[in-house]
Amino acid sequence: MSDFDLVLAGTVVLPDLILDHGYVAIRDGKIVHVGEGTPPHAHERHELGDALILPGAIDAQTHSLSQRDQEDFIWSTRSAAAGGVTTIVDMPYDEGNLVASADAVRSKVAHAQPQARVDFALYGTVVPEEGASRIAEQVAAGVAAFKFSTFGTDPVRFPRIPAALLEECFAAIAPTGLTAGVHNEDDEAVRAAMARVKALGITDFRAHGLSRPPLTELLASLQIYETGAATSCPAHVVHCSLGRGYDIARSYREQGFAATIECCIHYLTLDEENDVARLGGKAKINPPIRLRAEVEELWEHVRAGNVTMVSTDHVSWSENRKTNPDMLANASGVPGLEVMVPLFIKGALERDIPLTWAAKLMAENPAKHFRIDHAKGALSAGKDADITVLFPRPKRYDAAESGHNVVGWSPYNGIELPWTVGLTYLRGQQVFDGTNVGEPGFGRFVRPEVGA
Repeated sequence: MSDFDLVLAGTVVLPDLILDHGYVAIRDGKIVHVGEGTPPHAHERHELGDALILPGAIDAQTHSLSQRDQEDFIWSTRSAAAGGVTTIVDMPYDEGNLVASADAVRSKVAHAQPQARVDFALYGTVVPEEGASRIAEQVAAGVAAFKFSTFGTDPVRFPRIPAALLEECFAAIAPTGLTAGVHNEDDEAVRAAMARVKALGITDFRAHGLSRPPLTELLASLQIYETGAATSCPAHVVHCSLGRGYDIARSYREQGFAATIECCIHYLTLDEENDVARLGGKAKINPPIRLRAEVEELWEHVRAGNVTMVSTDHVSWSENRKTNPDMLANASGVPGLEVMVPLFIKGALERDIPLTWAAKLMAENPAKHFRIDHAKGALSAGKDADITVLFPRPKRYDAAESGHNVVGWSPYNGIELPWTVGLTYLRGQQVFDGTNVGEPGFGRFVRPEVGA
């Protein structure tokens, strides 16, 4: 009788090295051993040839409930499973239910659990009128981080947190060891830029980038990191579209501060002059997609180790919310869970960037960031057997054809993916076989180890 339940053999991609003839051995849903050479016997063994075996991805930024009666966890976690994402960290800005109390956290867990096909962690936030009074109770309820915004997208669902309140919240979070993540756009600067664009009568694709020029993003990033420095709270910029932003984050880390920064996959893939010009509202994202030169600079920051993690900022708006000819009238955000991992692999290979960064930026670092690395984020003994397998099967992506997204549109439609996700395992159980996804309800709520 075999000592292992499952063994997968192929090219094992770890954060610090690649095992060309590697294998991963699993027992009772946990990684037991990672090795190189002849794979051991197991109850179930798959020799996968030149397939890439990576730790299951952790998406640090998913919006499952931004539009009522639209996506929900039943679809977001389906897209995740099909994309090799085994844990999502869901944002607190749910339409009709801002997650800003322990009751709201518990309610969301109860709502998500029966639907979830992969594991999930949660962000919490605050209602501005309540100040920081409910931060401690949300920590006790199991949130993995907190999210705020320096820009007011919506006064109720996605409110602006003024500077004094942001400092108060950071100070309340600091003793817990959790991170304060912030949407980095300066409210006053953005509104002034938007007024200029509207006064000029610009409504086409150019309007969005002009309404949020680089300085609006960089000013907010400086505020976020200075607030972290003043309160000794780990400060995190949740999405940065500009190379200069990564320089700023690095400078704070060099000064000894906990200053992390996230790059969404759209900033590494799409550009303004080609993709936004072609897609219009379907490429409207905050902060905006920038020029191709900026995209390439971001990849150099990946190579240099200046990016903390890569995420999707996934949200599946219905098509009518993304097709208004007036660019600024469209909702902001795009779906991306199904293609984050293969898009990163494609981009890294095209630029001779080591694939080890895939394991670090989409698994190891997010697990540490959200303090769930006691169970997640690595192909190492004792961790959950969360595994993504990609095969060299070129495919032109089409969201409608895939059937794994609640919407049939994607800004990534038509992109040729040289490697595609063919198998996804969650805690040792297959949740994607290349065509079919696992059943709802297998996913679990993941809590951080606070104070660890």
